[in-house]
Amino acid sequence: MASSDFAVVILAAGKGVRLRSALPKVLHSAGGRSLIEHVVRACRPLKPRSMIAIVGHEAEKVTAALEPLNVRTVLQQPQRGTGHALMVARRSLGSTKFALVVPGDAPLVRSETLAALLRTHRQGNAAATILSAEVPNPAGYGRILRRQDGTVAAIVEDSALTDDQRAINEINSSIYVLTLAKIWPCLGKLRPDNKHRELYLTDAIALLREQNEIVLAQIAPDADEVLGCNTRADLAEADLVFRRRKRAALMESGVTIQMPETVLVDPDVIIGEDTILEPGVQLLGRTRIGERCTIRTGSILSDTALADDVLVKPYSVLAEGQLGPGTQVGPFAHFRPGVKLLKGARVGNFVEVKKSVLGEGVKAMHLTYLGDARIGSGTNIGAGTITCNYDGVHKSPTIIGKRVFIGSDTALVAPVRVGDGAYVAAGSVITENVPADGLAVARGRQVNKPGWAHARRKELAAEKKKSSRRKTSRAKRGSKNSA
Repeated sequence: MASSDFAVVILAAGKGVRLRSALPKVLHSAGGRSLIEHVVRACRPLKPRSMIAIVGHEAEKVTAALEPLNVRTVLQQPQRGTGHALMVARRSLGSTKFALVVPGDAPLVRSETLAALLRTHRQGNAAATILSAEVPNPAGYGRILRRQDGTVAAIVEDSALTDDQRAINEINSSIYVLTLAKIWPCLGKLRPDNKHRELYLTDAIALLREQNEIVLAQIAPDADEVLGCNTRADLAEADLVFRRRKRAALMESGVTIQMPETVLVDPDVIIGEDTILEPGVQLLGRTRIGERCTIRTGSILSDTALADDVLVKPYSVLAEGQLGPGTQVGPFAHFRPGVKLLKGARVGNFVEVKKSVLGEGVKAMHLTYLGDARIGSGTNIGAGTITCNYDGVHKSPTIIGKRVFIGSDTALVAPVRVGDGAYVAAGSVITENVPADGLAVARGRQVNKPGWAHARRKELAAEKKKSSRRKTSRAKRGSKNSA
């Protein structure tokens, strides 16, 4: 269908009372995105003439979420039902011939399914075409009743079903393609003759049938696509479906996922062939992972880029960083934003790094904090090293050259530089620059006192013996006095 023929109308005015939330229903998340963003992304590949969202409850918040997605909004105030929602969009639709109407809380529908629905509508010369689904438990949903020729006879709400009709398992998804020239007169005839005093789009479709217009229904290839999100349980179910889809796509592309049901991957994550994800891994945001990487149990990566052959050991937490080829991290490493590891660098257990660049082959393997640091290639950072980058007011850099050896338990008080090839003795507090190839020792001089410990023990033993004698003497005096 040519893009000039149709527009997308997203129904996003509802509050979502059963969610029990101050957040508008369509802004709740599943599968790593808001519900309405999923809907927009499903509709965008169809290249509609325009995309319009009908907003109402918390309209400003919903509009703010839709602006970056280039979706226009129309205010429905008050909210008087789905039929009324389409009526308030009439001016914005202008001369558009067809409208694809999609609820803003139907995140699982696929572009391919919507495209097929549009084709069916046009080829069938229909006034309305409904996306339906066959489900094992249709309770609570409106049912699709068909004529012998396969066209739709009626949409019957669950509460109005006869005993015979209750066995029908084809349900209405509330996703429609409508020929606008035919639906507008029917909408104009609607009356709020129901307990909610609202105007329903399904009633307008019923009027089309009464006028002998063609109403079609096309069954979705996957019943999950029509799942709405009216409750927290629905949100959880939708999230499960998205995660399952993403994992399946990754495995199809050559990624190994161990115990897939335990692994969470956001929709924009990209992973190369022969990478292995162990149980309990979370890959969030726009994380990019190269080929032949291994992400071990319990690690969480957010907006992090990994080159090829990277190993992330268990329970590491990495955010907004870049790991070069052949690098290793963890276990229990923590990367705050702004970390860059060059080829072959290794960061070990209980090391925290923030806004730092570690050159090729750098090693920082144990119990270390590196913040606002630049470390040259081939340098070794000893256990317990700290870059003291914050003076209570400002953050300052630490610059460490190439092939430097930093001894264990060193504190580098920024701003400070350590030149290429230098050594820093263990236990030092470095407050001044260290020249290249020099040795820095900044600690109290050790003093040995031979025999001191032996003499001290004798002294303590004598004091203990005297104390015991005094206690015995007091006890004897107390016994005589009592007699």
